[in-house]
Amino acid sequence: MTRTLVSWIDGKLVEPQSTDAAFDLVSPIDGKLLCRIVETDKSTVDQAVKSAHAAYMKHRRSTIAQRVAWMEALAKAFEQDSARISQMIVDTIGKPRKAANFEASRVGAFLRNTIAELLAGRGEVLPLDSAPAGAGHLGYARRVPCGVVAAITPFNAPANLLVQKLAPALATGNAMVVKPHPTGIEVALAFAELAKQAGLPDGLFNVVTGDRSAALELVAHPLTSVITLTGGVAAARALSAAAGPKKFCAELGSNAANLVLADANLDDAATKIAAAGFEASGQQCISAQRVIVEQPVFEAFVEKFVAAAKKLKVGDPTDPTTDVGTMVSVAAAQRVMSMVTDAEAKGARIALKPTMDGALLSPAIIVAAPDGARVLCEEAFGPLVVVQSARDLDDALAQANDSEFGLQGACFTASLDTALRVADEFDCGSVWINEASRFRLDMYPFGGMKDSGFGREGIRYAMEEYSQLKFIGMRTSR
Repeated sequence: MTRTLVSWIDGKLVEPQSTDAAFDLVSPIDGKLLCRIVETDKSTVDQAVKSAHAAYMKHRRSTIAQRVAWMEALAKAFEQDSARISQMIVDTIGKPRKAANFEASRVGAFLRNTIAELLAGRGEVLPLDSAPAGAGHLGYARRVPCGVVAAITPFNAPANLLVQKLAPALATGNAMVVKPHPTGIEVALAFAELAKQAGLPDGLFNVVTGDRSAALELVAHPLTSVITLTGGVAAARALSAAAGPKKFCAELGSNAANLVLADANLDDAATKIAAAGFEASGQQCISAQRVIVEQPVFEAFVEKFVAAAKKLKVGDPTDPTTDVGTMVSVAAAQRVMSMVTDAEAKGARIALKPTMDGALLSPAIIVAAPDGARVLCEEAFGPLVVVQSARDLDDALAQANDSEFGLQGACFTASLDTALRVADEFDCGSVWINEASRFRLDMYPFGGMKDSGFGREGIRYAMEEYSQLKFIGMRTSR
C-alpha cells in the first residue's frame, strides 16, 4: 500500500479532511512511486501556526540551560538514527550515498555548534552618559525571540538545510513551522518524530506538507513573524509578496564563478572545481558553474579540468563509491541538457559531452560560450560547467560580476595582492581563495548579494536573523 505523507502538528501526525489534492512523489533512481503527499489546506496550515504560536508563548521564557538540553537530546537522537535519514536522502533525491552520509553527519555537529554559540551569549551595556541627558541612567540591549519562524526548505539538502534553520530558531526561543520541498518532507517528518522522542515540547516544531499553495498560506499567516527561505528567485518574489511586511531571510540562486589565474596551481584548481561542479549532480546553490581562466593557461586548464571530471564516478546513488548520482527528476535532467544544446547551437564547444539515462546525467563541460547562452546567465543547478577565457584579472572580474547573482565565488591564485583585490571587487556574499565555490563551513556569515538573496545564515548570524534586539533603560537613584 502506498504511503501518504501528512502534516505533523503539536506532536502528532494530522490526518487531512480530504486527500483529493494529494500528489505522487516518484523515485529519481528507478521512476517508481515512493509515496503520496497531501497538499495541506488553509485550515491545517492555520492549525500548525496556532500550535506553534501557543508553544512559543508557553516556552518563550525557557532558560538557556533548558534550550541547550533540548538541542543536545535532539542531536543524540538524530545521530542514533542518521543511517535511516541518510537512506531517505538517497531514495528521494538520488544523492550519492557518501554525500548523503556526509550530510546526515553534519546535523548533530550543527546542533552542538549552535549550543556552543548560545552558551557564549552576547549582550551589550550602553554608555548612556555619553549624552548629558543620559547621566544617572543605565541601559542595556539583549536579543529576544521573534515568535513563529516559517521555514521553506529545498530538496537538495533536506537534512542539512533544515537544521541550518531549526537549530538557530530553537536556540533563540522561537517556534518553527517548516514547509519542505516535497522531496524533503519525509526527512522533515523524521526530524519531528526524533524531536518528540528527544523531549522537545509539542508545537515548537511543526511540519506542513504540500507544495506552492501550502507555502503561500504559511508565510501569509498573521502569526508568523519571520520567513526564512532557501530556494529560487521566483519563489522569493511570490512568497515575500504573500508575507507582506515581515522579516524575510532568503538564500536564493546562483551561477557561481570560479576564477583561475595564470599563477594558480592548475592541478589543484581543476580537481577542486570538478568536485564543486559535478558532485551531488551540481545540485547546490554554490556548485561551480562558471570557470573564468586567464588566457595564458586556458587550454592547459581545460585539459586538466576535463581529466578531473572524467575521474568522477557516475552511476548508482546507492553505491558508496559514486560521486555523481541521479538528478532530482527526469525533468531536471532534461532542463540541463537543453542548456547544453542551447550553448552548442550558439557556437560553444563541448569539451565533455554529457550522457543522459533517465534522471542520471553525466558531467558536461562547455567551452567558450557566446553572450546570450543560457549557461552564462541562468542557474544550471546540475552537472554543467562552462569555461571562459579572460585577458587578465580586470577582464576576469568583469565577467564574474556580469551576473544578476552574487552568492559565493572563488579565485585560485598564488598572489596575496591578487587575493585581496578579488576579495574587494568580486560582488558576492562570500569569496574563497584557493578553495572552489562549493566549499562551506557553518560558522561564517553565508548569504547573497543582488538576486542571490538577503539576510545571512551561519550559526551566529542565523541566530541574529531569528531574534530581535530589545533595549532596556532605567533611571537610577544616583
